[in-house]
Amino acid sequence: MKIFITGLPLEVGEDELTAVFGDFGQVKSLRIIKDRDTGQSRGFGFVEMPVEEEAKEAIKRMNGGDYNGNRIKVAEAQEKPNTGGAGGGGGAGGFRRNNRTEKSY
Repeated sequence: MKIFITGLPLEVGEDELTAVFGDFGQVKSLRIIKDRDTGQSRGFGFVEMPVEEEAKEAIKRMNGGDYNGNRIKVAEAQEKPNTGGAGGGGGAGGFRRNNRTEKSY
């Protein structure tokens, strides 16, 4: 099961977070999303745990909890819907998609 985590303190590293989720069971993979320009954490990431019951327990116990002073949200990751195209029409969709300005959330 893939888990989405948001609200992570910027100083938290992947090794530390892997250990935290490892308390609930096996962690298959973990990735903290980083800004491509600065390399700094963007405060969210994904964990994949192969045993669904362990993943659900991690979600239940960690969601809404305090992590180094930040309130984190932990939930099952939702797959991005496949919209079937880049949009914008006329074949320029790829150009627009690749050169859009980044939004801050």
